[in-house]
Amino acid sequence: MQTKPRLLSASTISGDKVRNTSGEDLGKIEDLMVDLDHTRIAYAVVSFGGMMGMGSKLFAIPMEALAVDTDAHEFVLNVPRETLEKAPGFDKDNWPDTSDLEWQARIYSHYGYAPYWDR
Repeated sequence: MQTKPRLLSASTISGDKVRNTSGEDLGKIEDLMVDLDHTRIAYAVVSFGGMMGMGSKLFAIPMEALAVDTDAHEFVLNVPRETLEKAPGFDKDNWPDTSDLEWQARIYSHYGYAPYWDR
C-alpha cells in the first residue's frame, strides 16, 4: 500500500524554528531555495545567532540535514556543534552567487552530503 506524501507549503515552513537533537534553539528557516532545473529544494536558508535579528548570519543547509518535527512545527538539525560552528555563512545583505554549483557543492560537503545533482 502506497503512503500519502507529506507536503508543506513554503510559506508554512518559512519562520519555523530549527533546533538541534538536544532541543536547543538554533535559529529559524528564512527561505527555501528551489532548483527549477531539477524541480527540488536545493537547500534551506537558516538564520543562526544574533539578538532580535541583529547580527545574525545566514547559512545554506541541505534539506537532507534537516528532519521535520511536525508535532512541534519545527526542524531538527542533526549535526555536531563543531560542524555548525565552522559552517560557511553569509550576511543577509551580501548573499553569495546561490546558483554557483561549486559553492553549493562545498555546502553539501561541509554537512557530509553528496550534491543531489551528482547522484
